[in-house]
Amino acid sequence: MRWQTVKCWDWGTDMSDTKPIRLGMVGGGNDAFIGAVHRIASRIDGAFQLTAGALSSTPEKSMASGAVLGLDPARTYTDFEAMALAEARLKDGIEAVAIVTPNHMHYPVARAFLKCGIHVICDKPLTSTLEDAQKLVAAAEDSDALFILTHNYTGYPMVRQAREMIGNGDLGDIRVVQAEYSQDWLTEPQDNKQAEWRTDPARSGAGGSVGDIGTHAFNLLSFVTGLETEALSADLQSFVPGRQLDDNAHIMLRFAGGARGMLWSSQVAPGNENGLRLRIYGSKGGIEWEQEEPNKLWFTPFGEPKRLITRGGAGAGAAANRISRTPGGHPEGYLEGFANIYAEAALAIRARQTNTPLPPEVVFPSVQDGLIGVQFIQACVTSSNKNSAWTSL
Repeated sequence: MRWQTVKCWDWGTDMSDTKPIRLGMVGGGNDAFIGAVHRIASRIDGAFQLTAGALSSTPEKSMASGAVLGLDPARTYTDFEAMALAEARLKDGIEAVAIVTPNHMHYPVARAFLKCGIHVICDKPLTSTLEDAQKLVAAAEDSDALFILTHNYTGYPMVRQAREMIGNGDLGDIRVVQAEYSQDWLTEPQDNKQAEWRTDPARSGAGGSVGDIGTHAFNLLSFVTGLETEALSADLQSFVPGRQLDDNAHIMLRFAGGARGMLWSSQVAPGNENGLRLRIYGSKGGIEWEQEEPNKLWFTPFGEPKRLITRGGAGAGAAANRISRTPGGHPEGYLEGFANIYAEAALAIRARQTNTPLPPEVVFPSVQDGLIGVQFIQACVTSSNKNSAWTSL
């Protein structure tokens, strides 16, 4: 994975004299779940201030959402392209934009703001099609603005702990990787806003569960292990009658260097709420982590008892401690993971604006990682359509 890195401030630095970054938002009206998550995350560290938005594809809803969120009516737009052009001309225009639309709108919205030199913070997956993903990579490379993809699980402290341990060789040579992301909310046909667009290939893309949550599991295993996936064999199913996209996927993975992996994504697994889990085994030991118990990481050196490493605990390393906010024993999770991505984005934006490389290293998913995620989705669909034939990325 081509993870974007920038030198920046650590969490202990006094940022009281730094003004919040002026943030815009496209999508994410006041009734949208993910929009609220992004707004909360952007505010947790005081690094961003929402100042403008094109919050809905419906002009009336956009203006109403702006009013509820306290935006100036003059900075509440009914068209994202008009917003990009207008904000770029303002002396106090937005410095960054959060894109929280359905997948098929990611490319045109991101392109509009990148052209205006406005930094982009975009929800995953990168786009709904591989063609759009490739065009967005080109647009990002042609722009002076940064592109940050919000694969929020990479912002969890114990995920950073696992990555650091593997980088230090604590597990030895990686041999086996198992990732899964299981939910049950689509076990039966659903009639709501979230289900409507996520099961629509025109708005979601070619992947259902594999695109919605499978990409999170794939991104996570890639981030933690550093392994490059060479090929995969996928078996996708749509169990609910009439559903156009997969709601369950079984995928085998082959990595460069000889390691092997398995990935399961499902939204029709009763009893599972947000079951993102990762298990990694090497020649010297193994680790296990699950999102619903995010402050715990199990580490088992070969031939020794299993050890529990906790966020903020005695065994946590520098990578985890750097992005921890509260003492050990105080749970941190989903919102804080998102907030860590926003905090990394803020530090990277300030470093870019001041042309100042400052330690320690900040890590966030880049547009290239987004492209790999869309290639993963396309390879899964292609493989499944060919009776699970091995397919390269």
